[in-house]
Amino acid sequence: MLFAISAFTVISLSVGVMFDLIRKVVEYGLPLFLALKVLFFSLPSFLVLSFPMAVLLSTLLAYGKLSSNSELLALKSLGIKTSRIISPAIALSIFMTGLTFYFNDNLVPRSNKLAETTLRAGIGSSFGEEKARENIMFSRYGSRISSSTKKPTRNNSKLTHIFYAQWYENKIMKNVTVLDFSREDFQKILKANSAKFDKKNSSWIFSDGSIVSIDPNGQTTNIQFKEYIYPFIEGPIELAKVPKDANDMTLKEALQAEKIYKNTGNLKEIRRIQVRIQEKFTLPCACLVFGLIGSSLGSKSNLRSSKSQGFGLSVILILIYYVMSFVFSSFGVKGLLAPIFAAWLPVVISLGGGVYFLKKSSSL
Repeated sequence: MLFAISAFTVISLSVGVMFDLIRKVVEYGLPLFLALKVLFFSLPSFLVLSFPMAVLLSTLLAYGKLSSNSELLALKSLGIKTSRIISPAIALSIFMTGLTFYFNDNLVPRSNKLAETTLRAGIGSSFGEEKARENIMFSRYGSRISSSTKKPTRNNSKLTHIFYAQWYENKIMKNVTVLDFSREDFQKILKANSAKFDKKNSSWIFSDGSIVSIDPNGQTTNIQFKEYIYPFIEGPIELAKVPKDANDMTLKEALQAEKIYKNTGNLKEIRRIQVRIQEKFTLPCACLVFGLIGSSLGSKSNLRSSKSQGFGLSVILILIYYVMSFVFSSFGVKGLLAPIFAAWLPVVISLGGGVYFLKKSSSL
């Protein structure tokens, strides 16, 4: 297990981070000490990927060696079933599943943020409290005010506002456009160079912009302003703070992000975050899947125990599993499958394959 974790982690770190850091040290003058810190902070995210692969390789090698030395044949001659023989591997797989979940939900989001902050500081990039984001679009749904009664209608599912900002950094929105449909037969378009949220008054302060109003008769009025206070929720700020990569979120943060996306009405992003939430559970379960498959295949009497063959077989099985996971995940994001099915079908199919290999190994 330790050999497999070390091997897969070194390979993935070299391809994913190390070469890029070497280029930044040479081209951008990144201090070597900071580069090593970034490498250290990046380690948990690669360990999470290495754990399932290490379970597969270690079980293949261990049980393959026992099989080639006729140890498993001796055990079976005493009436011990294959399911009992592989139970230590299953127990280890369950432990690694829990460890992977802990790493993925607690250590990885924090370490990724530390790695990014350290890297940006090292190469002299300017950064503030929050990471800059582009193209923030927030939609709000609710009831519209009737033009005749001046009271909100009973229908709460109508689009009332579209808030768009081209850029967000350091709590300031840049190049903002707000489409206001909160009143029936009366639309308002607000454009401003910048906007910031005032928590005290629960409103936005827009600077250097204009308001175009369109009345029911189609007549327009255009008002220029230096500063304008507009009552609106903090939703756009919350949306801008949501990391684009689900790996940078804990499970709790991902569930909060799902609520924020539901308020925007963006169905694709809602499906994406729902799939990623389920993958917070299915990624650790890959340890159990690979533990069952690896020990079942390793228990076959015709499998050799060489590390090269074990490594090659591991790579093939890992490739098949993750390609299948990627395909189903894409189906979930596109809406072809429900998010829970898109995330869990690869696990269920692979567990079925593991049970099949176990039965074949038991019959030998």
